[in-house]
Amino acid sequence: MEKSKSKNNIPSEPTKSELEILQVLWEFGPSTARFVNDNLNREKRQVIYMSTLKLMQIMVEKGLLKKDGSQMTHIYEAAVEENKTKGLLLDRVVDNLFKGSASSLMMQLLGDKKLSYEEMEEFKELIKKLDK
Repeated sequence: MEKSKSKNNIPSEPTKSELEILQVLWEFGPSTARFVNDNLNREKRQVIYMSTLKLMQIMVEKGLLKKDGSQMTHIYEAAVEENKTKGLLLDRVVDNLFKGSASSLMMQLLGDKKLSYEEMEEFKELIKKLDK
């Protein structure tokens, strides 16, 4: 697998299109650019194959993907962990939109939504774990 050529080996923050590609790879695992493109066309929006391939090549350079070019068909896989990436992006949202207040984010998310009994119980359990 080719690794990032970026300085410090720290990938940059993914764009919206890069996140769509990462989500496919996180869900399905290592895949060809054709598979990723077909999935995006089915699940998200119409995308030209060459655009997807080029973006995935750029993502390799940025350190977001790894590429196995040892066979005729290149296989790409996420080089960044799903939970870590989502956590970093969510931290940025909390810092930028809610002045660092996770409770303000939760109040915004829950403000107009009606929670099911099961969802409410999940939140209660999560709060209990945070208290420990």
